[in-house]
Amino acid sequence: MSDLGNKEIFASNLKYYMEIYNKDRNDICKILDIPYTTLSDWLNAKKYPRIDKIELLANYFSIQKSDLIECKNNDSVTSSIDKYRMLFDKDPRLTPEQKEFFIDMIENQHRKFDEAQENGNVN
Repeated sequence: MSDLGNKEIFASNLKYYMEIYNKDRNDICKILDIPYTTLSDWLNAKKYPRIDKIELLANYFSIQKSDLIECKNNDSVTSSIDKYRMLFDKDPRLTPEQKEFFIDMIENQHRKFDEAQENGNVN
């Protein structure tokens, strides 16, 4: 399989999750013990990480590996939920438990809507 375009997709997705979780290059490098130049090469789409590093990043951001390596439509459910997560994370009044409660509630509503749509119950 060719990685033509894959480096750009990965770089874009990684930048997206770094922005959502308000993490910079230094944060990622320090916490995950990744050399700064390596992370820079990934973010500049010069190199593509090995699967173990993709998994490390996915676990860190609590996302699926596919969220980092696949081209995502910006209007997708995952993207919408990530936007809510970003908003909740910036609200200092919410506890982590409250934030997760709201995210779970939103995910459940999306799931119910999708099921209703599949069954023809939504116009």
